[in-house]
Amino acid sequence: MKIKSAGLLESAAGANQFPDLVMPEIAFAGRSNVGKSTLINSLLTRKKLVKTSSTPGKTRLINFFLINEIFCLVDLPGYGFAKVPAEMRESWRKLIETYLSRRDNLRGVVLIIDIRHGPTAQDRQLKSWLDFHQRPMLVVASKSDKLSRGKCASQLQKIKKDLELTQLPLPHSSLNKEGRGQIWKALDGWLTSA
Repeated sequence: MKIKSAGLLESAAGANQFPDLVMPEIAFAGRSNVGKSTLINSLLTRKKLVKTSSTPGKTRLINFFLINEIFCLVDLPGYGFAKVPAEMRESWRKLIETYLSRRDNLRGVVLIIDIRHGPTAQDRQLKSWLDFHQRPMLVVASKSDKLSRGKCASQLQKIKKDLELTQLPLPHSSLNKEGRGQIWKALDGWLTSA
């Protein structure tokens, strides 16, 4: 996909701040520090559109990015970050669940797993939730450049088995751009079926 324009449309702390849109949206979900923001930047071939940090829990709002004036990529807060108060973690969970369950124009969710560590209990829980609510899902294994080719292939098989997927997750590296074309191909399918 050719990216002609990309910009932050809205940062929402609650459902009342979600933009009133009819255009398709694709959400990016995963544990804190798994690389959601980095993946979005890589897909958009932008270095700093989506703020990234080595500190887990940087994304605390739901951020809507308007792409080519025709669809949105949505960066969700990460889950599983322990160094924030329990009530804040709970408010993030409710915010994410509200978004995922109520957005009629949500076409699919990209679930990002760190290829080095595999799925967490929260990743499995979100996958089950998305399956139950019949939300289309694409699993991306981030940070694939951190492993050898053989270890990467082995980890992809483990993630597929652990999450009971019908196909292998797509590997991605923001450093060598691995997987970007395959990911866009899957996302284009969601956008064109809208």
